[in-house]
Amino acid sequence: MTRLAAPHPDDRAAPAADAVLEVRGLKVALGPVRPVDGIDLTLRAGETFALLGESGCGKSMSALALMRLLPDGGRITAGSVRFHGAELLSLSEASMREVRGGRIAMIFQEPSSSLNPVMTVADQIGEVLVVHRALRGGAARDECRRLLDAVGIPEPDERLDSYPFQLSGGMKQRVMIAMALAGEPELLIADEPTTALDVTIQSQVLDLLAGLQARRGMGMLLITHDLGVVARMAHRVAVMYAGEMVECGRRADFFSNPLHPYSRKLFAALPAENLRGFELETLQGSVPRLDRSFAGCRFAERCPQVSARCRSEAPGWHRVDDQQVRCHLFDGRSEPWSRQAPVAAAGVVGGGDRSALLEVDGLRVHFPIRKGLFKRTVGHVRAVDGVDLKLAPGRTLALVGESGCGKTTVGKALLRLVAPSAGSVRFDGVDLAGLTPAQMKRQRAGLQMVFQDPFASLNPRMHVGQIIEEGMAALGVGADGAARRRTIAALLERVGLSADMAERYPHAFSGGQRQRVAIARALAVSPKLLVCDEPTSALDVSVQAQILNLLRELQRELGLAYLFITHNLAVVDYLADEVAVMYLGRIVESGPAAAVLGRSAHPYTRALLDAVPRIDVPPTAGAGIGGELPSPIRPPAGCHFHPRCPRAEARCRREYPADREVDATHRVHCHFPLGR
Repeated sequence: MTRLAAPHPDDRAAPAADAVLEVRGLKVALGPVRPVDGIDLTLRAGETFALLGESGCGKSMSALALMRLLPDGGRITAGSVRFHGAELLSLSEASMREVRGGRIAMIFQEPSSSLNPVMTVADQIGEVLVVHRALRGGAARDECRRLLDAVGIPEPDERLDSYPFQLSGGMKQRVMIAMALAGEPELLIADEPTTALDVTIQSQVLDLLAGLQARRGMGMLLITHDLGVVARMAHRVAVMYAGEMVECGRRADFFSNPLHPYSRKLFAALPAENLRGFELETLQGSVPRLDRSFAGCRFAERCPQVSARCRSEAPGWHRVDDQQVRCHLFDGRSEPWSRQAPVAAAGVVGGGDRSALLEVDGLRVHFPIRKGLFKRTVGHVRAVDGVDLKLAPGRTLALVGESGCGKTTVGKALLRLVAPSAGSVRFDGVDLAGLTPAQMKRQRAGLQMVFQDPFASLNPRMHVGQIIEEGMAALGVGADGAARRRTIAALLERVGLSADMAERYPHAFSGGQRQRVAIARALAVSPKLLVCDEPTSALDVSVQAQILNLLRELQRELGLAYLFITHNLAVVDYLADEVAVMYLGRIVESGPAAAVLGRSAHPYTRALLDAVPRIDVPPTAGAGIGGELPSPIRPPAGCHFHPRCPRAEARCRREYPADREVDATHRVHCHFPLGR
């Protein structure tokens, strides 16, 4: 092991080819903030270089700096960015426009905000074709059609004239990819290209990117916080923390033996089935503010192995075989890493009374489609089409499936946030479906919802104390204002925040802290059941671990029942007692988590599991299922899944499968269940 004289996180494991991109000493400033403070990387043709780390580490700002797309007030203060040997930082803006979108393209994190809502798909892709390939008219439209077909969009002729709001999340992401590829780039920068997508759509997008890269020989800079995506896609990995890189190496080396304490904490925070009943390891604190000077290691405040030297001296780069790491621990020898034995959670989760707290029978939610001058009903969107669920106190039922299958609508129908069309919902012995609004109000304290996006669900004009107190006052919880404020202070402490944060507004909190505020708001009225709608989908793995630990602790102490709506099957493996798999408005498989996830009987459940990128298995192309979820307006005849099912036969196209018993508690709707 030798100390490097100069910090160039390079790696001889990359494919043998000339460098497409060379970055040295890149620094970015946004006023007093330094989000990128000296990064170095080399990217070769046909290679995927993954930049990994928490939100706020500087990953996306690095990508924007490479494209020279920094926000107002942002400037590159030092460094070099060479593309095929040419210095990009010295180009005029006119010259840079010829490179940007053509030779270098970028897929942005959020397609809904990146696509122009008032332009059709053809017009948006056509802009790139005009600027970078001089294609217009019929030739441009033909090329748009070819690009949409290449990225796997069905019926591309029809989609050319669609607007973004008419497309699903997966389709919008594919349109973004088509726009990026329209200029035939040599380098593709993908900034969180699959964040918040379903596992099946994520799998299709990753397969698409890998296939296009292989055919075109593109270099790809992949920015993500998802270790599973890195394991599946990357040739080399660099870990970024607080504006600088702290580790770099080949994918295989990184996943077999992460070196930096920060990297090891990210791995330790991952949920898994074998950790059920144990606390997840967490990273306390948050990424430090980047408007300050650092005397020592930037990770020192959160590092479990910190020493006095770490606080006073910034570490240099060290080489360990083919890996490189910025840490004082590697001045001497370091033992290979292994995951520490998990810490058992106190008490037993999910024990106690097994009588049903929630019973859902034949729930339907059909939204009318009205057209014409007189708004006549011409059809229905069958969002929920006959759902049966049962949930006991202190238990967690996970409702899983792709976006558009009706999961969130089920959750909202339980709380009467949308009106059920048919069926019954019995909560604590009371049928909610037949209650008047006044009667329903008396039941709302028992059922609360934690929404997917806490920032959108928290009023930006109210401080946190007011947000939490609003529900308490509406439902008559607390003797008076002073009593409610004391309760709020205790609740904030209970969810891992401090009581003095009650005077802050939502924008002053991180994503994980806002989710804790949302949980505190739900707990303020002492509910028995929480409907958690994708509460961790957009969180970093370290923040996700904190929220999952909090949910388990609250369930253990308060006996809460959770209906956990998610597409993250790793979280389901860790948290759920029972699982219900939903497809196109109906439950297709249900039972104990170990049975449904370990001995799946429905091909759709198996496809969901196969599509999950995992860090402990080799990357596999073509996993999961292809195609899009059919429209709930015109669901397919017979089994709704048959157009996408590799096992479908003539019977599947004719008749919907009846409920079949796999064992006493495991049920499936399938004519030809797996394992039979």
